[in-house]
Amino acid sequence: MSVMTYNGGGVVAMKGKDCVAIACDLRFGVNRSMTLATDFEKVFQFGPHLFCGLPGLATDTLTVRDKLKFRLNMYELKEDRKMSPKVFTSMLSNLLYERRFGPFFVEPVIAGLHPKTFEPYVCSMDLIGCPEQPEDFVVSGTCSPQLYGMCEALYEPNLEPDDLYETISQALVNAFDRDALSGWGASVYIIQKDKITHKTVKTRMD
Repeated sequence: MSVMTYNGGGVVAMKGKDCVAIACDLRFGVNRSMTLATDFEKVFQFGPHLFCGLPGLATDTLTVRDKLKFRLNMYELKEDRKMSPKVFTSMLSNLLYERRFGPFFVEPVIAGLHPKTFEPYVCSMDLIGCPEQPEDFVVSGTCSPQLYGMCEALYEPNLEPDDLYETISQALVNAFDRDALSGWGASVYIIQKDKITHKTVKTRMD
């Protein structure tokens, strides 16, 4: 069994019409089968329109989050501007590839809007930082196979924010209902030009 499945969890991000969504489950488990908490966020905000999900080993999730915040702050102090999602992707990819011989066990998902054009952006990576930047959605975590199937079935291009919320919520909830290592509630962020909406989805707790 992979160490990536030790704590469980899943993250998905989707593009919409002038908006982007990212969602994660809230389960924190150990030794694959034991659930310790149902409020463990795996998605973190790194800017006004920039979010990153870090599913994988929980200790590495928190370590990578702190390292990213440090590097982001140093960039913004030096450059005197907000970091765009593509620059953030390069920074995170470099951070992970530096540790390729003893990697952080996280598979990041990035979602955001460009600071000036507000173009939607999603990206995912493996644990050594190889980026994938599709035009529709990205998934990561222990329920990835189920998420791929649900997203392929439900996703449509150019969804409005409310429709995007419904689509990403249904995809995530139905995916982790079929995976014993994730679930126990979901957290969904809808990122728009002028606001960010955060909603918590109640799900099966068994």
